[in-house]
Amino acid sequence: MKVHKVSSWSQHEQRNATKRHGKNKWRKKIHSLDSTLLSTSVGTANLEQPIPKREKPTLLKKLYTKPIPENSCAEERKVKATSVTFAHVYTNGGTELDDRSSSVDSQEWSEYAKCVLQNGMESSTLPKTNQMEEDGLHFHAHFDHTHNRAVLVMKQGQVLCFRGKCLLTCLYGHVEVLGFTIEEGQQPYPLFSPPSHCPLTITALGNNAPSGKNKKEGLLEAKAIVRKYLSSEPSKKLMSELDSDSCVVLLEPLDTPLTRFLTSFSELSEIFGLNSKELKSQAAIYNPVLSAVGVTALRGPCAQGLVMSRSYREAISSLLSAWAGEFDRCPIILVCGGKSSGKSTFNRHLINSLLNHTVSVEYLECDLGQTEFTPPGCLSLSTVTEPLLGPPFTHLRDPEHMVYYGQADCQADIDRYLESLKSLWRHVNGESPVIINTMGWIRGHGFQILVDLIRLFSVTHVVQLSYGNAPQCQLLTPDFLRTAHGWQTHPPTPPTLTEEPVSHLSIRSHVFLSVQSEFEGAGTSGEMQHQRSNELRDLALLSYFSKLQSPEPGPIRPLHCFIPYQVPHSAVAIGVTHCEVAPNNILYVANASIVALCCLSEKVVGREGSVVLSQTPICQCVGLGVLRGVDMARGLYFLVTPVSPSVLRHVNCLLLGEITLPKILLTKQHGVEGDLPYVTTDYSFEVQGAGKLHIYKGLARPGFIKSNN
Repeated sequence: MKVHKVSSWSQHEQRNATKRHGKNKWRKKIHSLDSTLLSTSVGTANLEQPIPKREKPTLLKKLYTKPIPENSCAEERKVKATSVTFAHVYTNGGTELDDRSSSVDSQEWSEYAKCVLQNGMESSTLPKTNQMEEDGLHFHAHFDHTHNRAVLVMKQGQVLCFRGKCLLTCLYGHVEVLGFTIEEGQQPYPLFSPPSHCPLTITALGNNAPSGKNKKEGLLEAKAIVRKYLSSEPSKKLMSELDSDSCVVLLEPLDTPLTRFLTSFSELSEIFGLNSKELKSQAAIYNPVLSAVGVTALRGPCAQGLVMSRSYREAISSLLSAWAGEFDRCPIILVCGGKSSGKSTFNRHLINSLLNHTVSVEYLECDLGQTEFTPPGCLSLSTVTEPLLGPPFTHLRDPEHMVYYGQADCQADIDRYLESLKSLWRHVNGESPVIINTMGWIRGHGFQILVDLIRLFSVTHVVQLSYGNAPQCQLLTPDFLRTAHGWQTHPPTPPTLTEEPVSHLSIRSHVFLSVQSEFEGAGTSGEMQHQRSNELRDLALLSYFSKLQSPEPGPIRPLHCFIPYQVPHSAVAIGVTHCEVAPNNILYVANASIVALCCLSEKVVGREGSVVLSQTPICQCVGLGVLRGVDMARGLYFLVTPVSPSVLRHVNCLLLGEITLPKILLTKQHGVEGDLPYVTTDYSFEVQGAGKLHIYKGLARPGFIKSNN
């Protein structure tokens, strides 16, 4: 079947064209953009925030490491870099004055005046040492101007809590981020700490010196590593902080198509900045070295990072022990709890902790609204091999198996929801621990679904998160499951008098772990920007379509600039998952909408016109696309998608769901002069498919507004 690309609405030079495949109905021309490099301001500084030493459970030793490529350790060019000590900078940009000859009152007034006069500016005046010690904020870092990176020295037990994004490489010792231990010799890891989630922390675990190496040899090795990664001689103060138990990390700016795409929108320009609470409490420590690599350190109550209760720690320890060999089979862990109880954060922490001791973890996504690896509306099974060091929208990836449900919840069709999960469960290999993420719907039919999932997937461990003084629903203990009714499953019938009693050992039970969430705001929906569920879904969709952007730095291309795939109506079937639509209106509904790209087992054969599905199939989904246009005269769909052409060859079905394009993609199109494509103020409801763009302004209903008393 021959399919051609149509010309783009924007003029771009073509670098080369992809090879034509004889039987491929998806063909695309590749365009290139001119690259531009970004520069960052530089400096040097010091910070330290000691925490009590944490004892980690003794488990299997990590035997696999990911070495840094040799070319990344090439000999540095010896260009002199400046080493300057900077003052402690307040949230509004002012600094402390170092005038010891003045009185206390005049000094305080001078500090206040300087804060006002230099609002938003950084100063390079030397700080007072005693004030730095009172704040407990000492870190020792050196910025390399030549290579645009910083070397940070941390003593064992120190922690750096931060906002922002960076690329971290451990050069010496061990550090921990969200449960994952990063060792020297491993690959660099991207860290994302946006205000939509709790801030990340980098915790120094020290250095486990190999047998036969004394402290002096370890110190010499650490100093040699620091010199190797700096193009000039490091400061004496930095070197004096080094000892054999120190941790040395390399921080580099992190610039990806995702970060460039998100920050190109004015509404998301501070997506990796501070939230309103941190700004109000002046929790930020603006430091030139960290700012140069995209990091802002936090202090005070806002610098707690992940708040873990005692039951939280005990649950993590128990699950790690289960993987270490306490069970005769791989643990199947179901995590449940009400909305905003901390399920997603617990899952990420658990996955990272397990990856310290195993190569991979399987993850079954049952939450349609707040997905971890896919756009919303999808159920998926993923094999996780890399740590999750950021919120979901920073680590979207293609799962091994995915089914498109098409809605943010499953209340409309619970049976199709459960059957979709059953189809995914058939692909679980059983050789790695499995984590099952569930919805925050824990009442009524939602609770029955939890009972079904425990029975259908032979769960070995149930982790139930709660908050407040009382649990939000019935505890899913083994005793309760013996009599509970699910949506599709029912408790086993008791034996009759003539039958032998069923042994309790023959009935598979599970370990129940109750976790009390004690972080601030547990159980309440996010009230700050980028914390609401609809905003997080939009961020996931923006993250997915950011894959369309060029991997090299350059101008951001709006959706209408990409050359679409040209697909005949007869080559693919089309259907709607969430409602009934008349066949003659389905193309009006699908135009300028998100569609799932699916693979039906049956061959689609159409003579003339569109092939419309009579019912929603449960089939493999390979990704999402935007139906940019429909040509009725020529019988063509125009489709924009980041899915590769080799995968698109197998797509023969388009499913339209309730998941819609983020409004910002339509209303904020870069480089467009005049009327925006697909957006107009002159509309009529009498036109089929027309309607208003509903903008969510975050206003609470009167009945839900909290009293100030």
